[in-house]
Amino acid sequence: MNEGYSLLLQKAVDAFAGLPGVGRKTALRLALFLLKQEKSFTHNLTDDLNSFVDQIHFCERCHNISDDPVCPICRDTRRDDAIICIVENIRDVMAIERTGHFHGRYHVLGGLISPIDGLGPNDLFLSDLPDRVREEGITEVLLALSTTMEGDTTNFYIYRLLRDLDVKITVIARGVPMGDDLEYADEVTLGRSIENRIDFSSTLRD
Repeated sequence: MNEGYSLLLQKAVDAFAGLPGVGRKTALRLALFLLKQEKSFTHNLTDDLNSFVDQIHFCERCHNISDDPVCPICRDTRRDDAIICIVENIRDVMAIERTGHFHGRYHVLGGLISPIDGLGPNDLFLSDLPDRVREEGITEVLLALSTTMEGDTTNFYIYRLLRDLDVKITVIARGVPMGDDLEYADEVTLGRSIENRIDFSSTLRD
C-alpha cells in the first residue's frame, strides 16, 4: 500500500495477504469488510482463532486434529480396529469420511515425502507406524495418498517400512486421476477407489 494510508490498515492487509491463496486486493476487501462490522463480530472472530491455536490437539494415537488428546474417530468403538488408512492430512480424512465406504482407523502423516520441499520421513508422523501395526493387531494398512510423485514416493517408503511385518498393504485403486489430491475427488469415485483397493506389491515393477 502507498504512503498516506493507515498503518493499521496496512498491517491488517499484510496479515490477510499472508494466508494461502489470498492476494492483496482480496486482503484489502477482507480488512475493509471487518471495519464495517460491529466490533463484537471481529472480537468474537479473533477469540475463536485464539482458542483454535491455543487449544487444538493432534490426536496422540493417529495424529488427526482434535479438540481432545484422542480424536472422536479413535474413541469410536464401532470402528474396525484391524485396518488403518494412511492419509496426508485432515482434509483427506474428511474426504474419505464423506464417502461412507471406510470404517476403520486412520494414521495422519502431516505431509508427504518431498525432497524438493525439504520434507523427509523424519518430518512426518511415520516413526510410530510400525509400533501401531504391531501393538494394535492391525491386519491391513490402506495407503490413501495423493496420486502424485510425492504420494507415490511416500507409499513406497511406507511399504518398505512395513513389509517385514505380518500385515497386508493395499492402495486405493487408480479411480482418482493421476496428480489429483484426494480432497478434490468426488465422493463416488473416491468411494469406489477404496472399495476396489489392490495389493500394493502388485503395483511395483520388477
